[in-house]
Amino acid sequence: MECPHLEESAKITAPSVKSENLPQQFTCSVCKTEKSPWICLCCGVVNCSRYVNGHAKKHQEEKPTHTVCLDCDSYAAFCYVCDEFVINDTKSGHLDKLRKHLQSLNSPQTQLCEKSKRSPQSDSIENKRKKMKLEKNLNPRSGLRNLGNTCFMNAVLQSLSNIEEFSCYIKRLPSLEDQVYKMRKCQYAKRTKNGEDVLLVEELRKILIALWQGTKTAISPDSLFSVIWQVVPRFRGYQQQDAHEFMRYLLDRLHTELLTLLPYPNDNSPFLGAKGKSTIVTAIFGGLLQNEVNCLICKMESRKHDPFLDLSLDIPIQYCSKALKSKESEGRCKLNDCLSSFTDIEELEESELYMCNNCKKKQRSTKKFWIRRLPNVLCLHLKRFRWNSVFRSKIETFVEFPICGLDMNKYVLNNLHETRGSFSGSNLYDLAAVIVHHGSGAGSGHYTSYAIHKGIWYHFNDSTVSVCNEETVTHCKAYILFYVRREFKLPDNISVNNKVES
Repeated sequence: MECPHLEESAKITAPSVKSENLPQQFTCSVCKTEKSPWICLCCGVVNCSRYVNGHAKKHQEEKPTHTVCLDCDSYAAFCYVCDEFVINDTKSGHLDKLRKHLQSLNSPQTQLCEKSKRSPQSDSIENKRKKMKLEKNLNPRSGLRNLGNTCFMNAVLQSLSNIEEFSCYIKRLPSLEDQVYKMRKCQYAKRTKNGEDVLLVEELRKILIALWQGTKTAISPDSLFSVIWQVVPRFRGYQQQDAHEFMRYLLDRLHTELLTLLPYPNDNSPFLGAKGKSTIVTAIFGGLLQNEVNCLICKMESRKHDPFLDLSLDIPIQYCSKALKSKESEGRCKLNDCLSSFTDIEELEESELYMCNNCKKKQRSTKKFWIRRLPNVLCLHLKRFRWNSVFRSKIETFVEFPICGLDMNKYVLNNLHETRGSFSGSNLYDLAAVIVHHGSGAGSGHYTSYAIHKGIWYHFNDSTVSVCNEETVTHCKAYILFYVRREFKLPDNISVNNKVES
């Protein structure tokens, strides 16, 4: 949105801290946290955002004319009066100078330079080791700029980019400059009802390549976001969106495009997609559920098989109550509790009576889910948002999850020979990425993600990419978890080593 308060609020060109301080070292003037620092554009004071302790908002409430601030991590301007991110911020000369100042301080070269300035020639061996460690740990990954409440998209993209087999495959796809690919793009456009010819997979390919080049501290995903606006109207605008809904749409769209663009032969592999074909999406994320419904009157059983790309898990109600009296270990919810709740036998409500083919009428019944076939990458979505009368509330319950060795054996139908096929692999999984929602509102808040690469955990917060320890990851309130199978194997016709051009 265009903010009418920007011109009168943007007065500073540098934060009210010493110039040698780096953006990562900005601390809230009240609580001293380094998390999510926001700068008041009127006076330059640095405070934490509403996603932490909200001291930037409190500062504005105490000084009503200080209406606009700047996020040090994403460089996005936000107006508290309009309650929206600002899109006309390039019209302000002061803000442009401030943003360039922060970007220069945030570059890897500047970090090393400033570090060396603060270390005299007579550095001890320990100081030299620290400097070498800083240089070694300069992240090989780029961040993603926030285009105005697009943290939901950034968190999903960074997580998927760390699923190695998925990321490598997409990066090796032919570009639109390839003649065969161009021809198939035209065929795809003719098949769509409105003649749309934009390709999400092409923009995703460019983003993943740029992320792993590591030549910039942050890149802008504006081309990808523009395509998303064109193909799905509900994501248009700059309001906060749900990361899980975006991820599901992204994967579904990629699967549809790849089926049309690439020569996937029909096969009998367990990774079947639409029309008996599998793409990299279904080969990596695709699993199969078995839904069993039992009539409580005649005991007749009905079975149905449903493919899935992720599992949405309820947090058991006993862990959602604020009145928990039990101590830490007794009252702490674990991921296995959510999985057990998902697969437990449940009696259907009166409004969901089952039409029994044997009784020829709706009857009371029970249902149970089994996982008939596990995917290579198990994506688990914790249902933290629930409807209460007319609004959605967030469940803040901490769910304990394992970093290594998630055992899925007890949730799988292991008495069927199909689940022990050549592609089944182990039922043990290790964590690859986590998406976290910060804040209390379903339509507000902030998304960040954690992901592991070559044994090192990274925290992705829009433009900022920082190294973190495993303990930090285990203490986050997960929203979406990505677990990778220890014995990862793709079908023979889908491999990152194969050429995908015809």
